[in-house]
Parts: sequence; C-alpha cells; structure tokens
Amino acid sequence: MLLLQITQAVTDSLQVAADNLDQAIANAEGLDKISLITQQLIDAGVRAGGSILKAVLVFIVGRFLVSMLNKLAARMMDKRHVDVSIKTFVKSLVNILLTILLIISVVGALGVETTSFAALLASAGVAIGMALSGNLQNFAGGLVILLFKPYKVGDWIESQNFSGTVREIQIFHTILTTGDNKLVYVPNGALSSGVVTNYNTQETRRVEWVVGVDYGEDYDKVDRVVREVLAADNRILDTPEPFIALHALDASSVNIVIRVWVKTSDYWGVYFDINKAIYNTFNEKGINFPFPQLTVHQGN
Repeated sequence: MLLLQITQAVTDSLQVAADNLDQAIANAEGLDKISLITQQLIDAGVRAGGSILKAVLVFIVGRFLVSMLNKLAARMMDKRHVDVSIKTFVKSLVNILLTILLIISVVGALGVETTSFAALLASAGVAIGMALSGNLQNFAGGLVILLFKPYKVGDWIESQNFSGTVREIQIFHTILTTGDNKLVYVPNGALSSGVVTNYNTQETRRVEWVVGVDYGEDYDKVDRVVREVLAADNRILDTPEPFIALHALDASSVNIVIRVWVKTSDYWGVYFDINKAIYNTFNEKGINFPFPQLTVHQGN
C-alpha cells in the first residue's frame, strides 16, 4: 500500500515537471515569435525609413534641378531673343514636364515599380484627357497662336467680350490686363478659333468724331474752324489728309463727321484732346451745339 502511494506521488511529480517543461518551452517559443516579429518590424521600418529618406532627397535635389533647368531654358531663350509670347509658353510647358518627371522619380525612390506606375499614369492620362478635352483644345489653340501670331505679349486686343493688354500666353490661357487693371484668363481655344481684334499690328489708326451743330449754322464756317483745330495738333498725320463732311441731317442737329489718321500710340490722346478743343473753339466762335427739341403745333 505504501509502495503504491510512493509510486503515485512520484508519478504526479513527474507529471507536474513535464507540464512545467511544456509551459516553459511554449513560453520560449512565444518569446522567439515575438522577437522574430519585432525584428521583422524593425527591418521593415528601417527599409521604409530609408526609402522615405531617399525619396525626400530625390525631391529636394529634383526641385533644385527643375528650378535650374527652368532658369537655364529662360536664359537660352533670352540669349536667342525669342519672342516673349513663345518664351512664356515654353517656360510653362517645360515646368510641367519636369514636374511630372520629378513625381515619377520620387515614386520610384519610394520603391514603387515605375513601369507599373507609368502604365497607370498613361491610363490615368487617357481618362483625364477625355475629361479635359477642352484643355487639350486650349493647348492646341496655344500652339496655333504661337505659330500664326495673331497677337503677341504687349498687344492690346479685343475678344470674347474682353479687351486688354496681352500679359502672358500660357499653354492653356492667355492672360489679359484690362484698362482698369484686372487680370482676365481667356482660353486659348476660344482665341484661336474666334474673332480677335488686334489694335497694335498697324502703325496708324483712324480717329473719327461725329459732331452735331444747330440747324442754320454756316457749314463752311464749321468746316474752316474744325480744320484749324486739327491743324493745331501736330500728332495728326497729313497723309492721309483729314476728312470732313456733312454726315447726316438728324432730327435735332446737323451732324458733321471728322476723320483723321494718327500713330497707333497717339490714338486716345488725340481723341480726347480734339474733343475738348472742338468744344472750347465752337463756344469761342459762336457755333452752337444742339439739344433735343420738340415742336408742338396747337390747332385752332
């Protein structure tokens, strides 16, 4: 009986020892797994950190190179005296292309397969191109403008119900500065296919006034006074010579049309100065300006 009890006690002790050994082995394996996972996470973090650091360096160096290449392209165009319109267009195009290359380089530095990215970018480009077909039309319009040059930077133009001085010709838009110093972005597609009035392509322009005088005024006197006013302004060209004629017999006035030719740069100065001179001179010479009149006949 005692022998059985001793045997049972030894068996129980051995079982407890085996269980403790199994638990120790399991704990050791758990620690090994945790250590392995931790080491893998550290390795992945190091690789990711290296890729991110590499991408940051590529971005910084790339931005510096993009800036340098943009400046180099600008200096080359300045050296070759490239037209300002073409220069602004090319600078905008080169900057966009270099920025796209920089983005691809940064993505490659992050470890993304560039061939797959390029294919994805091409697919996205097709989709974006279909969605932005209007901008593609504007891009083509910009090329047409640079090729045929209906206007250039510095010209005063009128189109799409806007008028102003051409400030820049970009790849998608032409920027106008209006007379009251507003910036207007007009799509190149509309400008290349629509009506554009350019006021700077010709060296001379014709200025025209229609002046009304009272019925009963001596037309020869009016003609002589107007010619004296015109002759006093040396900005008015002799060829073609000034034209003065009786324009219309209006309801309340006799209208005189006056046409002269000036240099394009003198247009507005001559227009406003002659207006003032005619007003002052007519008052001095006793030539009356009309005002609307209504004659009422009373029946008996």
